[in-house]
Amino acid sequence: MTPTPAPTSRMPLGLYALTAGAFGIGTTEFVIMGLLMQVAADLQVSIAAAGLLISGYALGVFVGAPLLTAATSRMPRKAVLVALMVVFTLGNLACALAPNYELLMAARVVTSLAHGTFFGVGAVVATGMVSEDRKASAISIMFTGLTVATLLGVPAGAWLGLQFGWRATFWAVTAIGVLATLIIATLVPADRSAPSPLPFRDELRVVARPQVLLGLLMTVLGFGGMFTVYTYIQPLLTQVTGFADAAVSPILLVFGVGMIVGNLLGGRFADRRLASALLGTLALLALVMGAMTFVLESRWAMIAFTGLLGAAAFATVSPLQLWVLQKASGAQSLASSLNIGAFNLGNALGAWLGGVVISQGLGLSALPWVAALVPASAFAVALWALVLERRQATRGTGAAPALQTDGFA
Repeated sequence: MTPTPAPTSRMPLGLYALTAGAFGIGTTEFVIMGLLMQVAADLQVSIAAAGLLISGYALGVFVGAPLLTAATSRMPRKAVLVALMVVFTLGNLACALAPNYELLMAARVVTSLAHGTFFGVGAVVATGMVSEDRKASAISIMFTGLTVATLLGVPAGAWLGLQFGWRATFWAVTAIGVLATLIIATLVPADRSAPSPLPFRDELRVVARPQVLLGLLMTVLGFGGMFTVYTYIQPLLTQVTGFADAAVSPILLVFGVGMIVGNLLGGRFADRRLASALLGTLALLALVMGAMTFVLESRWAMIAFTGLLGAAAFATVSPLQLWVLQKASGAQSLASSLNIGAFNLGNALGAWLGGVVISQGLGLSALPWVAALVPASAFAVALWALVLERRQATRGTGAAPALQTDGFA
């Protein structure tokens, strides 16, 4: 048995090494959004075809995460993380060198394979570095790399592509990958013992537990709601609120700051009371989007609510991830990776739902209140999961104890 680390006021340096890897992966996932026109012109494809490079990446994450996690389940976790960063680095190198659209798409899919498994295995490694009462905070620190990538890495990559061509951006991300690989290899502690995973069939049985499946559904619905709005934030700000096109980027920086703040606060709250943090963050996300409906024509209010949207959305990350980890004992790496895939599935479904709302004639102004219904349904799923847990505890003891997750009653 590995002894529980003693509480300390400092987080281990290995956590920040994982943050570096998350920064690189987050940058390469979203930076293509700012390069679509350059890629389309250079490779002589339509902008719609260039946009499929985003969809191809998301599909690679969703499909590849559980498969690659299962394939590496018997390897030491540090070795897995280093190998994934090597795949990430080589994938971005292939993107920089891709002579045509087809090879660029293939390189993007290869790169995406590292994404889900890195965050899935990384979450398990992060929680293993700290004491029991700091596990959610450890997850939030790792995911800070993703939020900082959205705030700084993606705009910087878009600027670099504009100035020196889109390939320069992928060369830069390749360099980030090399650096992150070295940092992880140096600072992440080696496994004290080789993992002894369950057979894959037994891992699937663990993942099929109702509480794990409900956790994955919460993730899909929570982020599905956020991306119903965020995917169309540019036309919302310009066509409904009345901002100039040039104002969108600075406002999105507010969104990025909100992401960082919400991510860190969500981790702290989840460490104290996981069930309450789960319910509270999902309810807050629904309330923020519902209230946004009434401020769409107020410029200052929309700036504030854009930041609140980022904070509320990413406050849910650590509670959702920790819930799945706790309920999937024995198959944590697989369940954690599946949850990363669920985040990406939520992204895709949210973008689809927003498109349906617009195409059906409800208009951009309807997006926030329709989106609010999605995390509201996630809240209902979370509440049902907690009720089921109480019932299971009652059957097991013959009494009606408070939930053991965090004392939620």
